[in-house]
Parts: sequence; C-alpha cells; structure tokens
Amino acid sequence: MNQSQFMAAANITADLAARWFNPLVSAMKEFGIDTPKRQAAFIAQIGTESAGFKQLSESFNYSVAGLAIFGTRLTAAQREQLGRGNGELALSPARQQAIANIVYGGRYGNTQPGDGYKFRGRGLKQVTFHDNYLACGKVLGLDLITNPDLLTQDIPAARSAGWFWQANGCNAFADSGDFTGLTKRINGGFNGLADRQARLKIAEKVLCV
Repeated sequence: MNQSQFMAAANITADLAARWFNPLVSAMKEFGIDTPKRQAAFIAQIGTESAGFKQLSESFNYSVAGLAIFGTRLTAAQREQLGRGNGELALSPARQQAIANIVYGGRYGNTQPGDGYKFRGRGLKQVTFHDNYLACGKVLGLDLITNPDLLTQDIPAARSAGWFWQANGCNAFADSGDFTGLTKRINGGFNGLADRQARLKIAEKVLCV
C-alpha cells in the first residue's frame, strides 16, 4: 500500500494522508496487520473512531439527547443537567469532565476522582480507561498513566491503535469477515456501525479485497 492508496482507502485529504501514512504503516507492521483484508478493516474502524483521522481526544460535547449513547450510566436528570441545551454551542470543560467522570468512573481501573476524564479516549483508536492505558503503555514503552496525553501525538496515536487491535484479537475478526463482531470488540457496542461499514466498502475496493 502506497500513500496514494492509503489516502483513497481512508477517504481523506492529501494532507491527512501525508500526516498519517508513515505512522500507520509502521504500526500495522509492528502489530501484524499485514494483509489487505486486515488493513482495510483497520483503516475503516479507526477512521470512525478518530472522526476521519482528525480527532485524537474524546469530546464530551453532547446534547441532552446525544447523552443517550451512554445508556443508563446517566440518569435522565443528569442528562438534562449536563447535556448541551438548545442554543448552546459547546459545553464548558467542567460539564464535559463531569460527564466523563460519571460514565467512565469506577470501571477498568478508574478508581480515583477524575479518572474518568483523565483516561478518556485518546489516540486513533480512542484507548479508554486506566487499565487499558497501563497495558498499552507497557507495550509501547510509555508512561501513559502519568502522561496520558502522549496518545495525542501522531506516532503513539497510531501505535496505540495497533496495540489495541493485536491485544484484542482483531485480526481474527477481519480474516473471517465478521465486521459486526469486530465493531463490538472495538466499540463495546455498535455505535457508528453504518459509518464503519461505509468506510470498509471504500477501503476494500481500493485495496482489492
């Protein structure tokens, strides 16, 4: 896969392709994402996770209705209190932090006050939770507990996506063509499934899968 093919497969601009091609090719090589079928699925999934290779840190700028994505982790009253109301352009940092701390607190190693926001999604895969940061950092050789923002740098952002893919057996899903199962493994549910499937169709065509 050359840079032009990557640009087409990811359906991104030339500038974004130039930024991400080398970090992603290196990450795919490092973590065994080494066939066109695996690469197409990887590009599609992280394309959705990163909002088109543009977002490396999770935003909690949700409307009241949008907060339903977190299911019962927020009560109806909390959604009304914390969500973006009509006419509001963006939530304050304090409200976004409050949302993160409620929906991510008390799970997967997030035991301290503020851990939900501290260990929110980062990187091209949006690695989330203390325990995942710890495991990822050990493989990447980075102290992601002290400095989780390292995953917003391009090379660690790409490598962390490759780490998650390998650590969670994602190649098996790609090899068998179980893209829905792959989405659940990556996302924990099926958020953005239509977007992921659309991206996969483009990537597979370009990479001749």
